Amino acid sequence: MELVELNEEEYEDFVRNNKLKSHFLQSHIWGEFSKKAKKLTPYYLGLKNNNSIVATALLLQKSLPLGYSYFYSPRGFVIDFNDKELLKIFTDKIVEFIKDKKAIFLKIDPDIIINKYNYLDEKIEISGTDKVFSNIKSCGFKHLGFTKNFETMQPRYTFRIDLKQDLDTIFNHFSKSTKQRIKKAQKIGCEVCIGSSDDIDTFYHLMTLTEDRKDFVSYSKDYYKTQYDLLSKKNMATLFLGKINTNKVLSNLEEELNFVKNSINNISGDSLSKSAKSKLNNLNSRLDSINKDIKKYTEYKEKYGNEIILNAHMIISYGNKAWVLYAGNHNILTESNANYLTYYEHIKYFKEKNIEVYDQFGTIGDLSKDNPRIGLHEFKKKFGGDYVEFIGEFDYILKPFMYFIFTKLIPFYRNIIKKKGRRSISNEVNRNK
Repeated sequence: MELVELNEEEYEDFVRNNKLKSHFLQSHIWGEFSKKAKKLTPYYLGLKNNNSIVATALLLQKSLPLGYSYFYSPRGFVIDFNDKELLKIFTDKIVEFIKDKKAIFLKIDPDIIINKYNYLDEKIEISGTDKVFSNIKSCGFKHLGFTKNFETMQPRYTFRIDLKQDLDTIFNHFSKSTKQRIKKAQKIGCEVCIGSSDDIDTFYHLMTLTEDRKDFVSYSKDYYKTQYDLLSKKNMATLFLGKINTNKVLSNLEEELNFVKNSINNISGDSLSKSAKSKLNNLNSRLDSINKDIKKYTEYKEKYGNEIILNAHMIISYGNKAWVLYAGNHNILTESNANYLTYYEHIKYFKEKNIEVYDQFGTIGDLSKDNPRIGLHEFKKKFGGDYVEFIGEFDYILKPFMYFIFTKLIPFYRNIIKKKGRRSISNEVNRNK
């Protein structure tokens, strides 16, 4: 068997539709994006047996001081992890490849599911994970533990919806409150459309608002634009915009206002029964509520115009899966529930595209009530997907002493970057208010 660097066509032919494991983070274009936006060096490696590809890996090289580097194969390798002999051969050849580049370590984090629970919290049996775990460790990899939050390069927990189910079944698995909120958003006049590169400014603005509100730091506008432009050219990135048309909302409210007024006039009289009085009180309460909504939406129309984009979600699709990579939301009109409708619409969209797996891209394993991310978990859970746990990260350590130094210094460095980024995001939000 021979390890070779593959061209884009032969690499993609193997990875995109691989039945065992296909992931956008192993795609050729993700390597090109990582090169352009993250200054990483991508290698597209394949193991050939008699000129037939039997395994591949996208390796991303991060250059470090003194000529050292480390390598990361995001959600890699693309291989049958049950085949111990094949995995050992591939690992050994990759290790030889990166030795020449002064590699300190190689990291992998395959999206191999080790635990799964359905929307009713019933455990779904997963077979063969012990064997896979053993096979990876036997190749010389060190497992970094079963982390519970977002300590790893990629989320170790997520929710996945099986889009092979019919749409009614998928909708019925939503929580009761989620169904109600979707219907309310539809009734009030929220809409969802697909955006373009011209909408990245709006998407970025909503991301900064979300990040400031939830106290996390993500990326620059150039980063998002580069990612969208590169991946959309490969039909992998789709931008969904949840919006509300203030003219339509006001028109609906005026129509409802007239209906309530007429209903009140039909009931009014000198002598009313107990039930009629109760109905009249309810109608008057509804009248007050409608008038308040008219006032509110009139003010929003004056400030924001006829159309207000409330949500912007970037979804990445590749092979048989789609991932909700980013979701930015406005601070206003949260009661419209446009965010829920946006999720529902891109679930329907990708089902129609024959995507089989819809991944909400990350949640937590620590479900204690005081976990600051518990709200994120509960929100994603409401859409009825399977709660899945991946096998975690593995490092193949080539230089133990340098590895020790690197793993101690990097967290300190990242904390400094996060603090600087948080200040930068805060300034950006203030400018956009």
